Amino acid sequence: MQVDLPDVLAEVTAQFARYEEALVSNKVAVLDELFRADGRTLRYGVGENLYGYDAIMAFRAARSPMGLMRKTARTVITTYGRDAAVASTLFYRDSLPGRVGRQMQTWVRFAEGWRIVAAHVSIIDEPENKKTDQKT
Repeated sequence: MQVDLPDVLAEVTAQFARYEEALVSNKVAVLDELFRADGRTLRYGVGENLYGYDAIMAFRAARSPMGLMRKTARTVITTYGRDAAVASTLFYRDSLPGRVGRQMQTWVRFAEGWRIVAAHVSIIDEPENKKTDQKT
């Protein structure tokens, strides 16, 4: 299996950027589009465990559009072959001083394009070793 094929990496990186822009702008339709419409799609959030596309859509529709701005850091996107990828990033919000968010997404290419099939979001206190985790 080939890892990080340049064209595939560029495709997933573009979709990840599209997701990030939609997230901070609360473009719910784009966020819904980027998750796989399937009962097996899941998203573990900071305060919720969402099983299935319908639960993820309902969460997005009910979420407040306030306080979504953030800065990402140490984003790592790795592709596996032509049809699978993992995107990981740290994020920081001004409203959460001393804390760091972590986000991981599993992306798969389907006939309709790249879709997230699993996601995990968590927020922790900034680690003591933050010099190795500094924003880059």
